Amino acid sequence: MSNLQILIQAPIFSVQLLIDGLLVGAIFALVAYGMALVWGVMNIINVAQGELVMLGGYVTLILYQAGVSPFLGIPTAAIVLYLIGLLLYYLVIWRIVERDLFVSLLATFGLSILIQQLANQVFGANVETARSDLGTLLLFGGSITVSEIKLVAFVGAFIVAGIMVVFLKYSRLGQAIRATAQDARAARILGVDTQRVYATTFALNAAICGAAGALVAMTWIIHPYLGLAYTVRSFMIVVVAGLGNLAGVIVAGLGLGVAETFAGFLLGAEAQAAFVFSLLVIILVFRSLLLHRQRKVLR
Repeated sequence: MSNLQILIQAPIFSVQLLIDGLLVGAIFALVAYGMALVWGVMNIINVAQGELVMLGGYVTLILYQAGVSPFLGIPTAAIVLYLIGLLLYYLVIWRIVERDLFVSLLATFGLSILIQQLANQVFGANVETARSDLGTLLLFGGSITVSEIKLVAFVGAFIVAGIMVVFLKYSRLGQAIRATAQDARAARILGVDTQRVYATTFALNAAICGAAGALVAMTWIIHPYLGLAYTVRSFMIVVVAGLGNLAGVIVAGLGLGVAETFAGFLLGAEAQAAFVFSLLVIILVFRSLLLHRQRKVLR
């Protein structure tokens, strides 16, 4: 209640939390866009989504520890994770494409545990960060502070999303991905190599997660077990926004960032994760009731 009184008595704190939430939400939206891409094209719910983000963070951390600017980690992590995505596709994912959705949940859940344990063995369980050495912007006479690295992450997330939109809309491979998402069987009849499309789609998702992981490593922290939080957030955003709705993903991601930031301030940092999981349960129950009502109307 004391924190709520602070927001009432000093509205400038609400503005501060709103800005922080929007900056955070852009990264959530970027990761969710990758999940929506895989889900929409391949009908796979990738439970290992957060682990791909984690791996992208470690790529940036390795560069940082080697004396390289962590900002070079954004394209480097995207390229490395693209290759890892291709490897994972040809080792595991191709076996579950176009199969029951529950099979994809089990397979990618096992993959997430494997990646977690491998990362723990290779990198250790210590919490790390790649310091960007950027400062802080002071707005309104110092009443509001904006971390420059969060601002860079916000802009970077939108740049990566913009590149993906242009690629999917104007490139031949991007058009093949969209055609496969609409009707894979018809795309095959028209000569589209759907196996190549699926491999590229999963690799692109991994590249998006890699870029997001680089931003996460510079903005917050990185450790082998952070993946679950990003997987849950991504799933929540996609469920709210719907497949193939980039604008909805962005709005839902920004909204989640704001809601989570306010919840962390009002309830305390220790209750922030509980808020996210509780919100997921509420959304799933609401969507279930909505679908049940729609089925009744159709009958």
